[in-house]
Amino acid sequence: MSSTEKKTPAWLLALGRTPPPETIEVGGRSYRLDRVFKHDFFAFTARYRAIEGDERIVLKIGRVASLFGLPLSFIGRLHSWHESAVFREVDDLPIVPRFTGRYGKHGITHEYIEGHQLARGEHVPDDFFDRLQEGLTEIHRRKLAYVDLEKPENVLVGEDGSPWLFDFQISYRWPFRRGGELLPFRWLRARLQQSDFYHLTKLRRRCRPDTMTEEELAASKRRPAHIRIYGGFTRPITRVRRRILNRIDPVKKRGERGRVQRPTRVE
Repeated sequence: MSSTEKKTPAWLLALGRTPPPETIEVGGRSYRLDRVFKHDFFAFTARYRAIEGDERIVLKIGRVASLFGLPLSFIGRLHSWHESAVFREVDDLPIVPRFTGRYGKHGITHEYIEGHQLARGEHVPDDFFDRLQEGLTEIHRRKLAYVDLEKPENVLVGEDGSPWLFDFQISYRWPFRRGGELLPFRWLRARLQQSDFYHLTKLRRRCRPDTMTEEELAASKRRPAHIRIYGGFTRPITRVRRRILNRIDPVKKRGERGRVQRPTRVE
């Protein structure tokens, strides 16, 4: 590392100054750290390879580090509990990796899918978005919403061109047995599901507009009212946050700031 290169401050990392686990035990098998994909304020995400065999899984650990003495480990516990619950409801779908279990109180693991994150303008197979829409429709039928389709990098393109959804950290799921069908929550779920389809259509337009009708192209440019209102409130906040983070943390990375970081290979 050059003298001018700076490291990400520890308080901006989910694990703080604690190094990630070199080996983990999941389902009676041992795995060794193979590649770090992402480490930001809310989570550490990496690929682990079986010590015996070629199986690979992804480990995601929610925040465990304190922030200037303020305990924040409850955020990591809530995130891992929520995401594991969503995974268990959808991992039988052909667009979702198989859930392989919890890791302690703050982590989850799932099947590793070989592929790459969808890039804006990428020419994916003709049926890519049809298959993604079918899977998303079934997720909605199960009274969930994905919520985070605005970012193309949250869609994985498998080696065979198959679509995958793998990050359910902020997906909508009603956590209780009752109450989810009350009007306010049913309305919220419907709006989030509407947003899912809007963002899916927008992704299709940016990647494969040749597979869309004129009516679909026009509809993809009409943002629902609740998205316009939400964007009007959050866009200025997002810009200020990015400026602050870019100043205190110049390390380029993919994540909430949308900056690219090459995955770190562990030798």
